[in-house]
Amino acid sequence: MENNFTERQLDRIIEMAWEDRTPFEAIEYQFNLPEKEVIKLMRIQLKESSFKRWRQRVNSGPSQKHLKKRDPGMIRFKSSRQRSISGNKISKR
Repeated sequence: MENNFTERQLDRIIEMAWEDRTPFEAIEYQFNLPEKEVIKLMRIQLKESSFKRWRQRVNSGPSQKHLKKRDPGMIRFKSSRQRSISGNKISKR
């Protein structure tokens, strides 16, 4: 897998992959990195035990990592103080 990501971008991709409510589609939209490539990246970047723990979390229970598999009643809370993110850059207020 060839990646041309900066260290900061790699950190953000890994962070998004660990977040339960961030779908793979959001990672693909922001970084043009499909789910299979995210899995490969996680396998390379994480320690083996951390990768296994992450895969277990992603594969267990009702999946939140895929938009199509999410509970349609799930509502996301967004604080009025939370900054919006556009193109993975925090927008100024």
